[in-house]
Amino acid sequence: MTPKEILAMCREKDVKAVDFRFMDFPGLWQHFTIPVSGLTEDSFEDGLGFDGSSIRGWQAINESDMLVVPQPDTAFIDPFTELATLVMICNIQDPVTREDYSRDPRNVARKAANFLKSTGIADTAYFGPEAEFFIFDDVRFDQRPDAGFYYIDSIEGQWNRGTDTRAAGLGPNLGYKLRHKEGYFPVPPADHLMDIRNEMMQTMIDCGLKVECQHHEVATAGQAEIDLRFDELVKMADDMLIYKYIVKNVARKHGKTATFMPKPMVGDNGSGMHTHLSLWKEGSPLFAGNEYAGLSEMALHAIGGLLRHAGSILAFTNPTTNSYKRLVPGYEAPVNLAYSRSNRSAACRIPMYSPSPKAKRVEFRCPDPSCNPYLAFAAITMAAIDGITNKMHPGEALDKDIYDLPPEIAADVPKTPGSLDEALDALAADHQFLLMFDVFTHDVIDTWIAYKRTNEADQIRLRPHPYEFCLYYDI
Repeated sequence: MTPKEILAMCREKDVKAVDFRFMDFPGLWQHFTIPVSGLTEDSFEDGLGFDGSSIRGWQAINESDMLVVPQPDTAFIDPFTELATLVMICNIQDPVTREDYSRDPRNVARKAANFLKSTGIADTAYFGPEAEFFIFDDVRFDQRPDAGFYYIDSIEGQWNRGTDTRAAGLGPNLGYKLRHKEGYFPVPPADHLMDIRNEMMQTMIDCGLKVECQHHEVATAGQAEIDLRFDELVKMADDMLIYKYIVKNVARKHGKTATFMPKPMVGDNGSGMHTHLSLWKEGSPLFAGNEYAGLSEMALHAIGGLLRHAGSILAFTNPTTNSYKRLVPGYEAPVNLAYSRSNRSAACRIPMYSPSPKAKRVEFRCPDPSCNPYLAFAAITMAAIDGITNKMHPGEALDKDIYDLPPEIAADVPKTPGSLDEALDALAADHQFLLMFDVFTHDVIDTWIAYKRTNEADQIRLRPHPYEFCLYYDI
């Protein structure tokens, strides 16, 4: 849409307010709102000023004046506000130089897409993330000098089989609780959340997202997945922010709470975001060929790049300390840096659902939905480009169940980092491939590492864990 068409839509839809949204550095959507009368055609060129000093990971207070520049092709009507509100995603610029801000995650993603085109390898990177999340009925948590705890609850959680819900004023306990790891795909009434997921799906469609399916996921206690149809790098990252916004607000509308935290519950599956990647040029898919699993040589080299740089990539695709509660050897997540067709225990899988060349893609199974999608998709793209440019063959495929390999053979299979600190160490040692075309700058990488260590990894290290009392109190 053009700026003129946006203004016409505001009149047609009787829009009263315009909401400008952008991403902070770690990965949360931010916004501010103006009356619709303040939006003009010039707004799309001149931008609107704001103070960026309080945005996490951004400039110091002495360099805090910034501009949001709304992007008309991202516009949608907010489905949750009482006042008719138009939402637009924005790029961030320096008001003096008018340069795109290096720490704006959307800018990093845009540069990655442009770099891919400049190489001549391909003109489009398509991404198809499969984000999982939990819908809980109640969540409470705190960490103080004198106490630390978390508490989650779900009406369909296995632990509620014996709960006296009458005593809590909730009526009779009707059973139909999902056993651990048996949430994939029972019908209602065992699946308590069909209507809520349908509402999430339809709301996404109403906001312009292309939804492929929705379903209950493996874990008890309301684990869910809604899949979007693949799209271009920046567009898909934009869509993932709209996706999260809709999931959280539909849950809240029904008195529930949704989380994209990778591992909120012990003893059952965590939430991943398996990410499908394919490269295209002039409308033709480039990952289909006559090599292993119907892949092209280019696709194999892309896998080589993903496996070679996996440690660095995970600093962006699995960027929380909680991410590594999911990435644990021997459990549900793919920690082994290998590739295979169909085998879901490999970090890179080649789906075999369809023989069509257009369906040929690589599924990178490590990421989780706590990531900043702009940075995650950009890092994956840069690793694939490096693999293709330098012809990094990934070696032989591993089609056996990696978890059943003899210990001496399994030990030779490289593993993902075991903690956020290890991933940040990998990024510090291996980031030259990210610096090409100034996609990720030194400033972005240094700030990311420093922010994550100081504000997250160190803060977890400093605090006792409740389970340590179980292990050590009587020592």
